[in-house]
Amino acid sequence: MARLKTGSTDAAMDRITGAELGAITSRARSKRLRERLLAWYDKSHRDLPWRRSRDPYAIWISEAMLQQTRVETVIPYYERFLERFPDVEALATADRDDVFEVWAGLGYYSRARNLHRAALMVMEEFEGSIPDNVVALRRLPGVGRYTAGAVAAIAFDRPEAVVDGNVVRVLSRLLDIRADVSRKDVVERLWDEAGRLAEGPRPGDFNQALMELGATVCTPRSPRCEHLCPMKRLCHGRASGDVESLPNKPKKKQPRPVAAVAAWLPRRDRVLLVQRPDQGLLANLWELPGGELPTAAEPKDHVVAILRERIGLEVRDPMASGTVEHVFTHLRLRLHVFRFQSVAGRVRLRDHQAHRWVRPSRLPDLAQATLNRKTLELLL
Repeated sequence: MARLKTGSTDAAMDRITGAELGAITSRARSKRLRERLLAWYDKSHRDLPWRRSRDPYAIWISEAMLQQTRVETVIPYYERFLERFPDVEALATADRDDVFEVWAGLGYYSRARNLHRAALMVMEEFEGSIPDNVVALRRLPGVGRYTAGAVAAIAFDRPEAVVDGNVVRVLSRLLDIRADVSRKDVVERLWDEAGRLAEGPRPGDFNQALMELGATVCTPRSPRCEHLCPMKRLCHGRASGDVESLPNKPKKKQPRPVAAVAAWLPRRDRVLLVQRPDQGLLANLWELPGGELPTAAEPKDHVVAILRERIGLEVRDPMASGTVEHVFTHLRLRLHVFRFQSVAGRVRLRDHQAHRWVRPSRLPDLAQATLNRKTLELLL
């Protein structure tokens, strides 16, 4: 194929086939991709609250919340969080339980714990200012390669790569990458490609455009290539005719089924709640006492022994109140809920770090996961 002459029109570029694209220099192709995607983004991007701000703190909070969570879910949490903790100093000086309380229901609670820890570090080591480069950003707890790149690019206009699930899908299709995208060498190639594309004007907007394209047009199923995609004539995957088969990802493991019990244990006008350990699933959150059932065990036959073992209290005559089902990333939990009329003995915790006897009207005030809120709804 003859080389493209300087000043080739968009129409000439549109006539180039997928096979011929390999002959275009990387720089020329990157420039064309950037121009088209930014023009599309300027006209078509969603009006999201974090896009109305250049405040590095607000952008950092949004990026933490958006990890593994849908945009529609994040918006009200983001707005409440910034109302309660409007700047990094407010977050750093807040009680950790208050941070968990505002976060409760959003899931992946280690994100909230890391935000609080990172805010303290920003105040102590960075004079209260969010770092403006990926090296310093990655020193913050919970800030990995993606979040550092996103904050540096969007808040500070640094030409840094950003690779999330949407970007993996878009680049895999654009470049017709057939290899397993979980392979280390393929992951590095995607970061390299994203890094080259980020070099140029408006890197923050460009990275958001790439993610926006994946979220709204280049979707996992039924991508809207023909009428909406600004990249369709530059897309190798579309030229191959099976764009929906990309990216090539290993099948997810099905969540492991687990059965457990939880108990409403009253003492006078209060009920017992326990706080989970500082590490692990639902760390630091409050819940009704209970524990995992042995395989194929009958819940009513084991709940008394589980409570004795895990919290040291003696109970009898369990009354079944129903079940709550909840799916975590790796677990599918079926929680059997029981009421008891009275308890005897002194609380001796085996795995939890603290306990409280709480008036029922104050239960919603404690930092707790959606699972515990669903359990309390069943009981109350």
